[in-house]
Amino acid sequence: MVYNKYNAGNNRQQNRNALGGNYGFNNRGESAEAFFSELNYKDSWIKNEADESLVSFAEKAGKFMAENKLTTSKIRSIYGEIKRIQMGVFDKEKSSFYLLRPKVAYALGRDKNNEGLKLFKKIFDCSSKDVSDQKTYHNFCNFVEAILAYHKAYVKE
Repeated sequence: MVYNKYNAGNNRQQNRNALGGNYGFNNRGESAEAFFSELNYKDSWIKNEADESLVSFAEKAGKFMAENKLTTSKIRSIYGEIKRIQMGVFDKEKSSFYLLRPKVAYALGRDKNNEGLKLFKKIFDCSSKDVSDQKTYHNFCNFVEAILAYHKAYVKE
């Protein structure tokens, strides 16, 4: 087959599939809501501590987000605020933390068709409800960082 700009993307996808590029989970065309229902979120990751299942969850979620149009620039300000709050004392930063949920909703409102961002919002809304003190906030930060680390590993910006 002759390589040209019209079949370049098709060849890359065929090569990726031949090499097992989906890593066991096919995310193309699946909605964030359906994908989230397949994941097994555990509130113990936030309330207690991380375990091996968190790593698996983070990889699947990060890969889905990367394959479904979530760019690092779309979540940069949210992640920056998460880290800023982490550097302080949670009790003094509670109001800033609570205001992150509307900030995530606003980001999605600007890009309503972004399934990667929809999944991020779903995970953020679900996990942020389990935060109650400094320890759970620290666990929440580790959880979000794990997801975003895998997202960064899979994103093609």
